[in-house]
Amino acid sequence: MPGKAELVVEGRKLSVSNLNKVLYPKVGFTKGQVVDYYIRIAPVLMPHLRDRPLTMKRYPNGVDAEFFYEKNCPSHRPKWVKTAKVWSEGNNRMMHYCLAQDLPTLVWAANLADLELHTSLAKKKDVAQPTMMVFDLDPGAPADIVQCCQVGLWLHDLLARMKLKSFAKTSGSKGLQVYAPLNTPVSFDQTKELSRAFAQHLEGEHPNLVTSNMSKAVRKGKIFVDWSQNDEHKTTICVYSLRAKEEPTVSTPVTWEEIANCLKKKKADLLKFLSDKTLSRVEKMGDLFEPVEKLKQKLPKK
Repeated sequence: MPGKAELVVEGRKLSVSNLNKVLYPKVGFTKGQVVDYYIRIAPVLMPHLRDRPLTMKRYPNGVDAEFFYEKNCPSHRPKWVKTAKVWSEGNNRMMHYCLAQDLPTLVWAANLADLELHTSLAKKKDVAQPTMMVFDLDPGAPADIVQCCQVGLWLHDLLARMKLKSFAKTSGSKGLQVYAPLNTPVSFDQTKELSRAFAQHLEGEHPNLVTSNMSKAVRKGKIFVDWSQNDEHKTTICVYSLRAKEEPTVSTPVTWEEIANCLKKKKADLLKFLSDKTLSRVEKMGDLFEPVEKLKQKLPKK
């Protein structure tokens, strides 16, 4: 791509700039490549973005420089960029979050160096009703994603005993994330309470490897099963989003067989996916996360 261009995306004219600017210095990955990735991954990414309030994590000068979160959709946005009103207790005011409803909006966000897409677990029509329950498995060094795989498999079995199907993706950073789709009426209080109970159960069963405690002091060599993401005021990295690491890693869906294989071979790199690898996986495997938006499940009764 040239340094500056005008793209026509689904009938919308978009000016994109600084396309040759390197945003991932270690590997020379440019802003143009970021835009290209998001255009190519859009067919599977868009269903997971649509209708969800979006927090943009922007890196205008690359992953090694300062970044900022943008919750309020920029006032200089194009008129066709949709927004969602969400009350912010922290700011004590109504916020207007961007909604990535279409490909032009996604390209516009990528042009703002919004490398990471952080979405709500709820949709705009009812921001108090999550459509899923999520567990973020975060390793404390020297533990890594291999140990996350073990905890993920335990969690998968625990959820299955509660008649809940679950789906996993890499965080694109150090860990693994497990999602239980719901898509039925439920509150954040319910999903938070249950996810915390699951985390505490795993901690009780496997105290040498699992902690449900947020304190970093107790997380060395353990996997923190973070249940706290199940909150109306928090966001989670969206599936297929790039991450602002040394390389353009992606939060990528994985099968439970791949997780078991990573654990068996004890090779963390088996679950490391850069943008090109994620694109090739999608070509072969489709959207492994498609059921997360569609599958209807009910939380178990007490």
